[in-house]
Amino acid sequence: MRRIGELDLPERLAPTVPRWVTSIGVGLLATACAGLARFLLDTLVPGVAVFPLLFPAAMVATLFAGWIAGATAGGVSITFAWYYLYPIKNSFRFETPAAAITLATVVIACIVTIALAEFFRRSVQRVTRERDREIAERDLFLEEFEHRVKNNFTLVASLLDMQRRRAGQGETAEALAAALSRIESIARAHRHLYRGASAPGTVDMAGYLQELCTALEEALFLRGAITLDCEADPAALPRDRAVSIGLVVNELVTNAAKHAFAGRDTGAIQVHFRAGDTGWLLTVADNGIGLPSKPRARNGDGGLGQRLIDGFARQAHGTVKTDSGPEGTKVTVELEA
Repeated sequence: MRRIGELDLPERLAPTVPRWVTSIGVGLLATACAGLARFLLDTLVPGVAVFPLLFPAAMVATLFAGWIAGATAGGVSITFAWYYLYPIKNSFRFETPAAAITLATVVIACIVTIALAEFFRRSVQRVTRERDREIAERDLFLEEFEHRVKNNFTLVASLLDMQRRRAGQGETAEALAAALSRIESIARAHRHLYRGASAPGTVDMAGYLQELCTALEEALFLRGAITLDCEADPAALPRDRAVSIGLVVNELVTNAAKHAFAGRDTGAIQVHFRAGDTGWLLTVADNGIGLPSKPRARNGDGGLGQRLIDGFARQAHGTVKTDSGPEGTKVTVELEA
C-alpha cells in the first residue's frame, strides 16, 4: 500500500501530459473498471451492489493520481448509479425520502473515503521526501568522507615513498617499499567500496584484484619476460575481509617476484580467486625455482613475510596451504563462506 501511495502519476507524466488531464483520465479508468466489475456481478446476482464498488474505485484513483482523480471516479460512479440504477431507473427522482438519505449517505461516505486516501497519500509522500532528503545528506557525507580518507591514504603513501627514496638502497628502502605497497592495497580496497553495484560496505573482488594485480605488475616491473596473470570470479565481500585478501595477494606476489625467479629471465605468476565448495579459494602460483629446502630464519624477511601472510589469512577467515617443488610454488588460501 505504501508503494502505491508513493506513486504520483500526474507528477510522472508532467509536463508531457497536464496534471489535470492525467487525474481525470485515471478517475475515468477507475470508474470503467468498477463499472465492468459491477456488470459482471450483475450477471450473476442482478440488482445487488449498486454503490459499494465505487468506494474502492475512488480510493485507488486517489492513491494513484490525487483527490481530483478520486472525485472524478466517485462523482461519475454515483451519477451513473443514481440515474440508471437507483432508485428509479433512467431518472433522478426519488420514490421516498429514505432513498434520498441513502444517496446522501453514499456521497458523504465517498467524500470521506477520498479524504482518507488523500491524507494517506500525502503522508506517504511527505515521508518519502524526508527519506530522500536523508539519503541525499548521507550520500553527501559519504562522498566527503571518502574524499578525506582518500586524501589521507595519498598523504601517507607520499610520505612513505619520500622516505623510501631518501633511504636509497638496502633493507630500509625495501621495508618502506613493502609498507607502501600494503598501504596502497588497503587504499585500493577502500576505493572499491564506492564502485559498482556491490552492497554497501562490500568490495567487488573481481575488480579489486584485477586492479591490485595491475598495480603490482607495474610496481614490480613484471612486464615482458615475467608475467602476472589474474582471474577472479565476481564476488562481493565485506571490506575487512577484502582488505585482508588483498594484503595476502600483495605479500605472495611480491615474494614470488623477489625470490621465485632468481637466476632466471622468464617466469609466470598466476592469481586465481574462485568459488569453492564451502567458500572461496585464493591461489597464487608461480613456475619459479621453489622454496629453499631450509626455512629462512624467523627474524629474517622471509619469516616476517610468512607471518604476515598467516595473519592476513586468519583475518580473512582462511587457512594457508603451500606446495613447492622444482617446478614452482603454489599457495592456496581456503576462505570460509
